[in-house]
This record gives sequence, structure tokens and C-alpha cells, in this order.
Amino acid sequence: MACYNFSHEPREVPFVRTKFRNIKTRLPAPESLPVLRDLEKYECRSMHGQYPVVWDRASGFQVWDRAGNCWIDFTSTIFVANAGHANPEIKKALKSIIEHDLLHSYTFATQIRADYLKKLIEFVPEPFEKAFLLSSGTEATECAIKLIRMWGKENGKSRGGIISFEDSMHGRTMGAQMLGGNPDSRSWIGFDDPNIHRLPFPYPWYMVEKGKNMDGAELFERDVKELLQSKNINKEQDISGFIIESYIGWGAVFFPKDYIEALVEFARDNNIIVCFDEIQGGFGRTGKLFAYQHYGVEPDLICCGKGMSSSLPLSAVIGRPTIMDIPEIGSMSSTHSAHPLSCAAGLANIGVIEKQDLVSEAARKGDILFKKLYEIQKTYPKRIRYSMGKGLVAALLFYDPDTGLADGTTASRICERAMQKGLLLVHTGRESIKLGPPLTIPDEALVEGLDVLDESTREIIGSMGK
Repeated sequence: MACYNFSHEPREVPFVRTKFRNIKTRLPAPESLPVLRDLEKYECRSMHGQYPVVWDRASGFQVWDRAGNCWIDFTSTIFVANAGHANPEIKKALKSIIEHDLLHSYTFATQIRADYLKKLIEFVPEPFEKAFLLSSGTEATECAIKLIRMWGKENGKSRGGIISFEDSMHGRTMGAQMLGGNPDSRSWIGFDDPNIHRLPFPYPWYMVEKGKNMDGAELFERDVKELLQSKNINKEQDISGFIIESYIGWGAVFFPKDYIEALVEFARDNNIIVCFDEIQGGFGRTGKLFAYQHYGVEPDLICCGKGMSSSLPLSAVIGRPTIMDIPEIGSMSSTHSAHPLSCAAGLANIGVIEKQDLVSEAARKGDILFKKLYEIQKTYPKRIRYSMGKGLVAALLFYDPDTGLADGTTASRICERAMQKGLLLVHTGRESIKLGPPLTIPDEALVEGLDVLDESTREIIGSMGK
């Protein structure tokens, strides 16, 4: 799919002034151009492709540039700022660490590390009793791969086989990218790990076209049987674990509940670890503390990140002690593991989630969100086939009514128009528009943002003349 290029030439746009938005210059703002030019000159292009909005500050659910333009943020910096941008409690915790002169500690013990881990394990559900802290989601994925394979070796597995899903996103390091994505995204690696296997994701359209209207459990049983047969895999000896993105990120597409139930039953019957990747879904985003809880199952491991801190780099693998304590003392660490500032942010973040009941708030606000999205979808049923997600993560999926093919260009144009009106949406670069406002967003601001999305959709689709 061709990349949609946002223009860096300032354009005249209608000025906007509401309670929550303020667009008062051409966009991009002339003040932003030197920054955009420097980034283009000195930074590799792989980091580019976002809106030509140069963030100056962000607070709560709003983002400002240096010119004073203000946007409602439906990205949460891609689902990091669950507790809101620059949350006062998190800022206070960070200041206390900075003023205490503790800016790094490697793996040496600190009070804040102990305090955070204790609170984290008290906060998460059973059976999770131990955690390994890291800096990024992809590090957590790599750690999970290592733990699963070490566990398999200790438990008599002949191979460290791992089953994941096509189209899933687990990070950009080699092991993480081998787990999912698509063949093109993995092509740079130059080879496939023979012990990483991928099932097709059970999209609604896949279930109709390839599943012959099977239910989720039947589809899993058929597809895993085909995988095992095609690769001559012994399910008891060759597979050590599943790594499952709790929902497919690009489209906020959840598994059928009975599909995951069948998968977990299969895993238990064959002594296979179940690990959920909760990097995008955890810490209240979906209206549950963790997205896997929508399926009513109990995994062995979870990978977390993003919303763990609502700010600084922080990730973790959390799981059963029988798995987490397999590596020998000192055999797993990372330079910035359990960084004092990140631990302080994580501890304060949990406090905010509890104090403001943000998990329940995400579920409640999700009802507001999806009511409006269904209305938009109903208005353009030939162009928007699906409205996906749960809680405060959602996606609209766009298609060309003439060809029936995915329509990424229309989705990108709507994102651009919304940006010009003071709303930041998640631009995926494909046929989806994703929405993920901070869980702290007021109802009134949520509704205003959705009205902007509705208006932008109407203008772009209306301009097409069909």
C-alpha cells in the first residue's frame, strides 16, 4: 500500500475556536516548518509519516503547537497516555525522584523499584506473581520468547515452537517481527525461524469466506489441525507456547471469544504456555484491566507496555513464578530495566487508575464512543463495513464501494481533514482509522471529537460525489 504523504506546505484552513479546540493559523503552522525541515534533513525517513503537527506541549486530552493551535487528542500518543498527558500525579512522582538525585540505578536495588513491583503484582489479577521490567514493548516480547523456550526445554519439549498470528504486531526487533506481521514486513530478516508458526487471524470476513460460517472454536480446531499437519508438528512435543496479540492493532479487531477458549483448552491439554501481548490493550484501555479478560481465560504470561506509565518508557513481562524464575540469577537484564523515573511513573499511574476508576470509565465512555461510530457507519454502509473495538479503542474500516477493496486513501484523507479541524486520530496508513483518547477525557470533549470525525467523514466522502 502506497504511503499517504501529508503536505508540509502551509494551507489555509477554516479557523476553529471551541471549548476544547483552537485552530488559528495555516496548517502546518509556519512556526513548525523549521522543525519539520530539520527532522527531514537529519532523521531517517522511517520515523516520518505522521501529521505535520509539531507538538509543543500536551496536557490531559489536548495537544498544543508553539503557535497556540490546540487539538483534541484521540491517539494518547498511540495508547500510552491512558491516565492523560502530563498527569499531575505522575509529574509529582517524577519530580520527587529527580529532586532526590536518583536518575539511574542499572540493576542495583532501589526503594522505588521495590515499591512499584509490589504494587504492580497487587494490582494485576491472579495467577501473576512476578514481573520483569523493561523499557519497550518489543523488549517484553523478546523476553517472552526467551521464557517460553526456556520453559519448554525444562519441561521436555523437543523444540521451542511458538504459535502466533498473521497480521499481529509485537514490535520491530527480529524475534518480535518474526511472530506476526506479513511476509513483506518480515522480508528484511532474510529467513524464517522454523519453530515460529503463524495461524491466520480469524477476521469476521475470514470466518465467512474461509471458515464457511464455522463458530470460533470450530475454526481454531480446523486451522490448528491444518498447521500441525502441513508442518509435521507434534503438538505435545514441538510447541512450547502461544503468543497472542489480544486484539489486532491496526483494526482493533478482537478474537471471537469461543476461538480463544478453544485455543486455551488446546494449550492446557498439550502443556503449552499461553502468553497475551497486552502492550496496546492493557491498563484499562479496553474497559477491562487487560484485554484478555474479555475472553474469560487465564494466561500464563502477559507482555505489557505503553499504558503502564502513561508517560515514560516502561514495559514488563508478568507471569507465574514457575516460568518467571527459570532464568538463572543475573542472566536477564537490560540497561534501563526498572529505571527509577519509569518506576515512579508506573507507580503513580496505577494510583490514578485506581483513584479515578479509569477501567470502569473506559467501559462507560466506550458506550458513548461506539454509539456514535455505529451512526457514522450506518450513514456510509458501502464505505465503512466495520466498526471494531472495545472500551476506548476503536477503528472504522473503509472500503471502495466499486471494487470492494480496502480503501486506505479515504481513511487518510479523513484523518488529514480532522487534523485541520482540531482532532488528532490514529493514522494507520491502511484502510482503518483508529481512535484511542486518554481514559480521562471528559464526556463533552469525547462527544466533540466524535462530531469532528463525523463532519470530516461527511466532507471527504461527499467530495467524492458517490
